[in-house]
Amino acid sequence: MSWLYSLSGLEITFITLFIIFYLLYLLRVISIAKKLSTPYSSVFIKLSIRSIYFALFIIALLGPSFGESKREVKSVGKDIFVLVDLSQSMNANDVQPTRLEKVKFELKNIVEAFSSDRIGIIIFSSEAFMQAPLTFDQNALNLFIETLNTKLVPNMGTDFTPPLELALEKLNNEESPITQQKSKAIILISDGEDFGEETEEVAREIEDQGIKLFTLGVGTERGSKIRVGGVYKKDKEGNDVVTKLDSRTLKKLASETGGKYFEINETNNDVSRLINTINNIEGELRDSRQIDVSANRYYYFLGIALLLLITDLLTSVKTIKI
Repeated sequence: MSWLYSLSGLEITFITLFIIFYLLYLLRVISIAKKLSTPYSSVFIKLSIRSIYFALFIIALLGPSFGESKREVKSVGKDIFVLVDLSQSMNANDVQPTRLEKVKFELKNIVEAFSSDRIGIIIFSSEAFMQAPLTFDQNALNLFIETLNTKLVPNMGTDFTPPLELALEKLNNEESPITQQKSKAIILISDGEDFGEETEEVAREIEDQGIKLFTLGVGTERGSKIRVGGVYKKDKEGNDVVTKLDSRTLKKLASETGGKYFEINETNNDVSRLINTINNIEGELRDSRQIDVSANRYYYFLGIALLLLITDLLTSVKTIKI
């Protein structure tokens, strides 16, 4: 027999109080009986009944487990790469507090939602870098997310090709336990300003391999100025640069690869829809094994204890016979 719980301070306190109070009760009965010169042996009948059902209540509380059975445990999951645009335009504040800060907040929700899946993070602007490899470690992922800022990558414009190629390479890694392409997904998060020339080519490769590409646009059509180092970024003519959400490329990428486009703007947040859509993707069986399990049989002890308690309440004995 094994136990689900161990004796805690609460159980020990109850046991101690029961023993103390019942000993005081016994001493009082015995003392009175001796003074009256009468027998008192019947008091031990009640003592036995109450001790038994009290002990049974304690045993039931501890969760006794016995009886062997087999249970199949399956591990099913997906591999998901999140590609995060860290170009300077992500510092725009048309989505409060800034586009990037809002993305960081929602990324933590995404990580929590896919706790049984492996998630990796790639950061990019004109180049792409691996921020976090595919992992189940949510604490590590949240730590990487917290450190995201636009200074982590060179800011020479935005190109979707490098991050998509890097994600495709890692998803097709021979060491990956996921072999079915349908159980792999890419989430591309950007404000949509793509200056790459080979994006369509890598998108076709993603489509050919059956990997779903979901895009998440962040920003507004009215746009916002970009604050860099405490001042607004200016163009060559000295005018303030205004960055606007360009959803055309993101929508096209999602459409071409069988994915969907989602958006975060000042009035709408599609992250929950994104999570639900990816949840509908069929995961792959990673592992299946048989384990020995024993069930918590507390109800046997609880049932007997209740019967004895009812018996105790419905019957009476003379503790002192005169």
